[in-house]
Amino acid sequence: MRALSIAATGMAAQQTNVEVIANNVANINTTGFKRSRAEFADLLYQSDRAAGTLARDDDTIIPEGNTIGLGVRTVAIRNLSAQGPLASTNNHYDLALSGRGYFQVQGENNEILYTRDGAFNRDQNGQLITLEGNLVIPNITVPANATDVVVNASGQVFAVVGGKQQQLGQLTLANFANETGLAPLGGNLFQETEASGAPNLGNPGDNGFAKIQQGYLESSNVDPVKEITELITAQRAYEMNSKVISAADDMYNVITKDIR
Repeated sequence: MRALSIAATGMAAQQTNVEVIANNVANINTTGFKRSRAEFADLLYQSDRAAGTLARDDDTIIPEGNTIGLGVRTVAIRNLSAQGPLASTNNHYDLALSGRGYFQVQGENNEILYTRDGAFNRDQNGQLITLEGNLVIPNITVPANATDVVVNASGQVFAVVGGKQQQLGQLTLANFANETGLAPLGGNLFQETEASGAPNLGNPGDNGFAKIQQGYLESSNVDPVKEITELITAQRAYEMNSKVISAADDMYNVITKDIR
């Protein structure tokens, strides 16, 4: 009985949906986190009679076919890169991106990784790093005797040393043709893939690139009300598929009982 397998695919799809929603809710306070959404597609159709075939010898065309779908499958988990709200921190090393773009940081194997999390700090050498210890690229070194650090909207970094302001460097950002194709690695880091395309580098504030807001962090773009609504919808859909399986099983039991 096809209803059993069809409903089973529906339950599996909704289980995936709930897992995606759970991850969104778990990261509701994660800096720079982008919510995800499960995307589904229907499976192949079984056709007993195709539309458009001849019905009789007089060349009459069948207007509608006799096809039954075989269920649903998950085709993608899409990362939604909508801008998250900016939260003031008053920390000079906290940088938020307002617009498109990613900070570049150095990975464990010296590869370049990408992040929206601008909660930076200094290491023992004064180099700008992430909270996980990844060096920010391009490298910025803050003098030990600096009394203040200023990062403008264009990504220029200045330090006040001995009452005088000196430029330390220029932050650059990376954009991608397909942001959703980036591979999430955890730790608020992403990696370039063939699907994302090669990075397009530019300065903050350039056409198509975000501006930097010093003293702010980008909050998660997860909307708790929306997630709860989608969770309830997924739960109800799961229950409905479960009832379809129960109904199909009861029908099967009736058939087997009559045969006996």
